[in-house]
Amino acid sequence: MRALPALLLFLTLLAAPVAAEAGSRRDPCPRLGGLQALLEHLSERFDSPFLARFTEKVQRRVADRCVALNEVQVIGTHNSYHLPPQRELLEAFVSIDPSALEWEYEHLPLFRQFDEQGIRQIELDVFADPEGGLFANRFGLQLIGEDPASGLPELDEPGFKVIHVQDLDFETTCLTLIACLEELKAFSDAHPKHLPVLVLLEAKEDAILPPPFAQPIVFGPDEFRDLEAEILTVFPRDRIVTPDFVRGKFASVEEAVTARGWPKLGQVRGKVVFLLDNAAKRDAYVDGDPSLAGRLIFPNTPPGSPDAAFVKANDPESDPTLIPELVQAGYLVRTRADAGLAQARSGDRTRSETALASGAQAVSTDYPEPSRVVSIDPSQPFDPSYRVELPGGGVARCNPVNAPPWCRGDALERH
Repeated sequence: MRALPALLLFLTLLAAPVAAEAGSRRDPCPRLGGLQALLEHLSERFDSPFLARFTEKVQRRVADRCVALNEVQVIGTHNSYHLPPQRELLEAFVSIDPSALEWEYEHLPLFRQFDEQGIRQIELDVFADPEGGLFANRFGLQLIGEDPASGLPELDEPGFKVIHVQDLDFETTCLTLIACLEELKAFSDAHPKHLPVLVLLEAKEDAILPPPFAQPIVFGPDEFRDLEAEILTVFPRDRIVTPDFVRGKFASVEEAVTARGWPKLGQVRGKVVFLLDNAAKRDAYVDGDPSLAGRLIFPNTPPGSPDAAFVKANDPESDPTLIPELVQAGYLVRTRADAGLAQARSGDRTRSETALASGAQAVSTDYPEPSRVVSIDPSQPFDPSYRVELPGGGVARCNPVNAPPWCRGDALERH
């Protein structure tokens, strides 16, 4: 055992030239990975706390320098702010349209999702409200004889609102985009080395019912610029993984992610990545400049376009080869492990298992934990065991499709 410190010193010196090669064309990662594997082998043979700590340090170094943002997989939540309508109101909606039973799910406040459930991807539905007050009245409440006036001052103020369906399914843990992002920022400030959190934004603009029900504002280039300006009131640009940062010296974002790859984890810890859900709004967001110069958000864009870096593929079962091919090509992919609450009621895990195996970097679910909701329909109860988590648990794992051989799941997330 006396020889162990000397051996570790030798190994450290052996690894030292790797640091000098970081800026060169030679890839240092196979060498670092080999050192890591050797240390892991020694740790299994020698019961040494010193060796264990040294091995862990090397594993963290390898994760930061040799594992990219798109080479991990995390669990996300769908409509991450959502709370179900009050019971009497939901019963009234279901009597008119049985599909409203799909609103019977809830999430913890965002900070708790990050801190307690290990969520690293969220989804926020945003409505433009530049004058304020557009969603201050909830006219669906008239169905149960309640006053539609919310009385909530946040809804009277200008700014983007976070709601699932205006006037109908409006309960939320954070009423405004700023409030939601402030929860994320609070977590990020408290855990500055966390894995990057993916924030999927869906621009909502559909009118559900005629006036007096709220008529949403259509998202155009100006609304998206306003959206970015509001994001920057919470997160400074240097805390955001922007298209400019990913593109670097490449001609396009797509060329960067398919030729060089996404940034390494050490470059993006403590940061957030904004993604646009709506493929139909991609042109309005890009606004004639597919280089995405100066922009904050990666739009949902078909491969082959210069701004293509993120692709939404919600159904992992529709084409089992699609997501793995996108992941292998270098794109960031979000898919859904469940939809419409069907899996949570039946307990069927086929879709979630397919989603996890697909390599999609973000696997979104309504159930990072089993349902706490008691269904209004006794014939459709929730399976008390249904939940979606990474195999083996944890905040993140090495991506099953494209992770390098030196990736170690235990070294990916840290505070």
